Amino acid sequence: MAGNAASKIFAVLPRAQGHQFRPRPGLELGAPEVRVTPNRSRLADAGVSVRELGQSIDVFNDGMRVAEVTVGNDRIDMTLKGRIGNVTTTQGIGNLPVVTSRGQVLPASSLADIELTSGPTEILHRERERTVILEVSIADDLPLETAVDLVKEKVIAELEAEGLPPGVSLRIKGTAEKLKATWELMQKDLLISLIIVFLVMAVLFESFIYPLIILLSVPLAAAGGVGGLAAQNLLTAQPLDMLTLLGFVILVGIVVNNAILLLHQTLFHIRQENMAVNDAIIEATRNRVRPIFMSTLTSVFGMLPLVLFPGAGSELYRGLGSVVVGGLALSAILTLVIIPPMMSLIVGTVEERSRKKRQALNAPPAPAE
Repeated sequence: MAGNAASKIFAVLPRAQGHQFRPRPGLELGAPEVRVTPNRSRLADAGVSVRELGQSIDVFNDGMRVAEVTVGNDRIDMTLKGRIGNVTTTQGIGNLPVVTSRGQVLPASSLADIELTSGPTEILHRERERTVILEVSIADDLPLETAVDLVKEKVIAELEAEGLPPGVSLRIKGTAEKLKATWELMQKDLLISLIIVFLVMAVLFESFIYPLIILLSVPLAAAGGVGGLAAQNLLTAQPLDMLTLLGFVILVGIVVNNAILLLHQTLFHIRQENMAVNDAIIEATRNRVRPIFMSTLTSVFGMLPLVLFPGAGSELYRGLGSVVVGGLALSAILTLVIIPPMMSLIVGTVEERSRKKRQALNAPPAPAE
């Protein structure tokens, strides 16, 4: 049944924008095969289990390993085998003796249905199940996720709609399965990186509100990363692979630096120099705009050769570089446009509340009457 289902899949696979397909083992039925199908009602009447029937037939064919013994310094297998010459033809398997629990000796043909047919040249088992593997090699310009979706929609869905034989199931394994696991892991890594960055800034600024302002630069960087990847695709095809996604995780820890510089300098002017909130924001932006652009330009121009110039292995990291370059460039510009207005709305309220708390803590206790 597995071979028949595999043949159907092999016939349907070219519809999925086929590339190269290879069944393993081969689907040709060139070798003679004897199938012994236990008859459970006869076995129950005779008091013989399916396992005992299989072991009895194995003993008279290839033999069955029953123990491991030590002879001198060597450990060898003890194999129980029937006498050579008991089965000289495939039709003779039905005459093999099977001893029942009552001591009766019955031929195998009375306990099972024996059929002489043709079978595959090789039988492959995975997790104790008979398996046929159809390996699909996709073209270089087709993303793996797209290929998996095509196989699911045009192959697996059609076969399941027609109805699979009983006991036959379809599973996608190999690189496609690793892609799903890697994608789920990448999502967790991105979430963990955001949480870590938030907690670190909450400790440094002693506030849970200021980190939220800083994290506004992350979506800006993500938009820039998408734009950089789109620009890269205008030059050469660049799929959204796992290394490219890693660029978005890297951006989380890089682009927050610009917002941190602005916020830290603003708080310094307010707390140490007693400046008004709006004046502090303007002065902090004026002081920090040059360091922000200097650090951004050095990072962008330092990574541009990886994106623009071909070389050995450059195609592997080109997507990551385009995401980082685009994210840094757009974030540096939009951070100066969005973060200062957000600070003007929030910093004054937060600092006023903090000042009142500090005054309450430092106020002398009321005299006792």
